Amino acid sequence: QVQLVESGGGLVQAGGSLRLSCAASGRTFTSYAMGWFRQAPGKEREFVAAISASGGSTYYADSVKGRFLISRDNAKNTGYLQMNSLKPEDTAGYYCAADRTPYGTNRQVSSYEYWGQGTQVTVSS
Repeated sequence: QVQLVESGGGLVQAGGSLRLSCAASGRTFTSYAMGWFRQAPGKEREFVAAISASGGSTYYADSVKGRFLISRDNAKNTGYLQMNSLKPEDTAGYYCAADRTPYGTNRQVSSYEYWGQGTQVTVSS
């Protein structure tokens, strides 16, 4: 089992920044790729970004590319999502997840085995 706990969400004005954290415990976090997803009210959960188990490869949804940066510190068992130039359409609950594989290439919700409880990000215009 891997337990994931997100933090760092909040209310920010458009153009601002937030940094989300995902603290992992349990089985070896460093064996899993990690992803960030988001879900707005009435919408399906969507892929935001992913990072391989080693941290050497990263992947982004087109909607956040160039604005968001995913990273991880395996020594601290923690992943991060730095969000810059935030837009009102970024408003959603943000969830971190651990993939069953170490590659980070999966973008489907069903590919991720462990999930955090989510943290809310609200961007005001």
